[in-house]
Amino acid sequence: MAVSRSKTLAFAAIVIAALLHISAAQTPHTVGGNAGWTIPQGGESVYSNWASGNSFAVGDILVFNFAAGAHDVTQVNKADYDSCSAANPMMTSTTGPARITLNSTGEHYFICGVPGHCSAGQKVTVNILASTTAPSPAPRRALTPAAAPTPSTSPVAGDVPSSAPAPTPSTSPVSGDVPSSAPTPSARSPMTYTVGDSFGWNIPTNGAALFQNWAAGKDFMVGDILVFNYTAGAHNVAEVTSDAYTACTTTNPISLDSNPPSRITLTTAGEHFYLCAVPGHCSAGQQLSINVTGAASTTPGTPSPSGSTTPSSPAGDVAPPSPNSATSVAGVSAAAFLSVFVALLL
Repeated sequence: MAVSRSKTLAFAAIVIAALLHISAAQTPHTVGGNAGWTIPQGGESVYSNWASGNSFAVGDILVFNFAAGAHDVTQVNKADYDSCSAANPMMTSTTGPARITLNSTGEHYFICGVPGHCSAGQKVTVNILASTTAPSPAPRRALTPAAAPTPSTSPVAGDVPSSAPAPTPSTSPVSGDVPSSAPTPSARSPMTYTVGDSFGWNIPTNGAALFQNWAAGKDFMVGDILVFNYTAGAHNVAEVTSDAYTACTTTNPISLDSNPPSRITLTTAGEHFYLCAVPGHCSAGQQLSINVTGAASTTPGTPSPSGSTTPSSPAGDVAPPSPNSATSVAGVSAAAFLSVFVALLL
């Protein structure tokens, strides 16, 4: 019985290790995040900052989102990367989204081969580490039979019995006590959101989905601030009604600002609609709709590196999961499965 149980436990450990290995491999990375693969407004640093915030391993996949015919993805050596030359490409893909599997360790260099795009900052370097593997399970400690309990002996004449433990005082409030009230959580501080993050308020390469994806998952509240970054004379920001937003018309805008960066404070709850009033820009996807909920507190938040402000977290708060937390979750689930499996065997 003990041998069979050991074999079963060893088999379970091997299966879980394989599951951990599979979950750690082939992690997709969307190059540039929501901005996609385009000419960055902030220059080459946009993609270098994105790469520095990610960990790449053999088996991972780079996803380049771009409009076919507007850009491409060209893998080159370091010399051609530095000189922005696509004369001797190692690989070129002209159809977006392009998915490139990282098959070897070391530095890999990618540029856009369209003339002028690389020199404008559309280039990225990624450093690939060895593929991650799941840690080997610790050897199972041999179980020893529990020692039989020693029978207690009855006290003989003259023995002094041990004193009984003092009763634990009751924690229930007595008459006249005033129970303490539970603390009331405070509302979060106002936050500042940079629309489109590093991409800014420009015509997106993949249509209106870029700005809607940016807004998805964000909790906009009364008192928050939207910042629209764009080039003066090239764009503007108009707040319009729902019908005007759908039709991309700006005949009677609620507000219109053409002095960047445009800062708009959210003063009312409900849906708000924004678009660029320059002809053709809204229909090309330069529009944004958000839903604003209740008011935030009046204490301003602390600016974050990405341009949005976030309030400081009170003690005990749990940090949100990172974008690449799927592997960690899989590891915890497998470890929990192993613990339950061992408990059932014992």
